[in-house]
Amino acid sequence: MKAMILDTPGMPLRLAEIPIPEPQENEILLKVHACGVCRTDLHVTDGELEKPALPLIPGHEIIGTVAEAGAHASRFRIGQRIGVPWLGKTCGHCRYCRSGRENLCDDAKFTGYTLNGGYAEYAVANENYCFPIPDAYPDAEAAPLLCAGLIGYRALRAAGDAEKIGIYGFGAAAHIVAQVAKWQGRKIYAFARPGDSEARKFAMDLGAVWAGDSGEAPPDELDAAIIFAPVGSLVPEALRNISKGGIAVCAGIHMSDIPGFPYSILWGERRLCSIANLTRGDGEEFFGIARQSGVRTEIETFPLVDANEALKRLKEGKIRGAAVLLA
Repeated sequence: MKAMILDTPGMPLRLAEIPIPEPQENEILLKVHACGVCRTDLHVTDGELEKPALPLIPGHEIIGTVAEAGAHASRFRIGQRIGVPWLGKTCGHCRYCRSGRENLCDDAKFTGYTLNGGYAEYAVANENYCFPIPDAYPDAEAAPLLCAGLIGYRALRAAGDAEKIGIYGFGAAAHIVAQVAKWQGRKIYAFARPGDSEARKFAMDLGAVWAGDSGEAPPDELDAAIIFAPVGSLVPEALRNISKGGIAVCAGIHMSDIPGFPYSILWGERRLCSIANLTRGDGEEFFGIARQSGVRTEIETFPLVDANEALKRLKEGKIRGAAVLLA
């Protein structure tokens, strides 16, 4: 099969012809149809996330059909379409797993990071960490739901009952969560890279009540902020724009250092939290809400062999919505 392989972080992916993997116990083999290109993939390929399992096939927003089942794998039928997310396996017995916080498991394995992912024609996955995909979504449009959608939804849930929500970094996750927030009756204030008029327009097209540059102050005081951009300096910016009792949610897996800031912008019971990974419960809940709210994903597709170009354009902020590889 064809696969795009990371040999050395910081270097381009290598196109290779390798054997189709064999599913082991509780695993299934998928014929990959589409795989989203996520900002986390950039953090892996650029070396910002340490200790990837090299050589590595990246990609953790996988849509495919079951081609073969390993021993004891019976959850899905052959030919069934399923999705594979970032969370690939957990230990199941640590204090985090036992308390419903498997996203914090110290022994977790992650698709496209410590497990081979979906930048390939075939992929294997533990069947217990996969999701059936709603029929309403074609393959390429479904792929971004598996991380951009899931992490965005977990971040939105962390914002509590906030009515006025600022979103910093209007990319794949933001364009999904904005639709859910609007459906819930909330107001979205979008913050884009300075001078990025396309991102501001994109946000307004999706129902934002205001869109501006990341350094601007919004016209209203915010109840919460969700920060998708991996830029630490946005944390104090967000804190300055939220009301007392509000929360700033850092939704990325990696962020540049947060600069020092005065205690006064945190005082007033403002809170700062991060979002780490996802649980299987997040997926079950989110896919139901995605159907109800009519979430649609805007995508730009690339052939599998053009994975490096897709990553480059994502890094440059030149993708409207989400990038997806077609195997």
